[in-house]
Amino acid sequence: TVHRKSMHVMLFVKLAHINEHGCVTPILVCSDGFREFLERCCPAVKERYRPTPWCWGGRLQTLVRVVIKSSPQVTYRNELIKTLDGGQISLDWVDNSGSVHYPNSTTRPTVLILPGLTGNSSQTYVLHAASQATRHGYRVVVFNNRGFGGEELLTPVTFCAANTSDLEHVVSHIKQQFPQAPLMAAGVSLGGILLLNYLARMGRKSGLLAAFTVSVSWNTVESCASLEKPLNKILFNHHLASNLCQTITRHRKVLEPVINVDYILKSRTIREFDERYTSVMFGYKTCKDYYHDASPFYKLPSTTIPVLCLNAADDPFSPEHTIPVESARRLPNVALVITAHGGHVGFLEGFFPQGESYMDRLFGQFVWAVFEHGKDLAEMCITKN
Repeated sequence: TVHRKSMHVMLFVKLAHINEHGCVTPILVCSDGFREFLERCCPAVKERYRPTPWCWGGRLQTLVRVVIKSSPQVTYRNELIKTLDGGQISLDWVDNSGSVHYPNSTTRPTVLILPGLTGNSSQTYVLHAASQATRHGYRVVVFNNRGFGGEELLTPVTFCAANTSDLEHVVSHIKQQFPQAPLMAAGVSLGGILLLNYLARMGRKSGLLAAFTVSVSWNTVESCASLEKPLNKILFNHHLASNLCQTITRHRKVLEPVINVDYILKSRTIREFDERYTSVMFGYKTCKDYYHDASPFYKLPSTTIPVLCLNAADDPFSPEHTIPVESARRLPNVALVITAHGGHVGFLEGFFPQGESYMDRLFGQFVWAVFEHGKDLAEMCITKN
């Protein structure tokens, strides 16, 4: 424990020192093999990240991104797929049938995107990711969690960060439709938690070449505590809890027979919502048990495919001391990119940060690297360590 704490202290002192002298090159924590690949194929890991000068702090980055980020034009094809328990999942596809690089749809690489808490395919960060991937000629599919993609909720079940059954179903569905097409996944915030839990559970049977995550909350207990600090509670927690309650209201008819909806709707924080709904619906004795089970921090060593994870040290949703630096140093297939600033799903840069951000650029480069140099990536993450 002392060693782990000292590693984090040294890392973030280094980040503070870098920031103090005006150089904000992200910290890259990974094995030598993975580092060699990323520095060659993803130049963004070596770039200086300069946050928007009037949007310096993590909280401000988090808030401003929501209101200022542009929305690229993306046209989806919606598909509703049935689940084994009688529910349905909404998938939004960008087939990219006009792809010049991959005109054959059967072998066109596919990027699966998992949005964050209460998010769906219309979020600006999803639209930018879809735009990045399609420009390279790839196909995109967005996995909307049950009840959040505009579809009707057919069973009294939404989603849980620790339950990967719906994601397993979605990956299987994509692989059945395009068995010859390489597939990778990207998860944002809660979507990243779900993705990492899926990778740990499935191991070598994940069906994915690689994965990319942004602003993952590595320890859900610690993240919840951070969001309950007075300012964070006002700025973020109440809003997210309200959005969750709005979804419960929208699906009230199917939920009322099995749970006390009125009690849930009195939730004013994410923890209260999870205590009254999520942990109950998914069979946990306590909310703390659910949060522990959902935390990817403990499961990262079970991941077998290459994973690139982007976090900011000033993310109010994910305290810096929970970032798994020690694990990333040991594991051959995990890389952490840590910026001094960027907030939660922010990473805004430039004086008018409406367009592409550092997060978008790194995502686009890594997706291209995975599909165009996947063999090199696999070899470097195994043989050079």
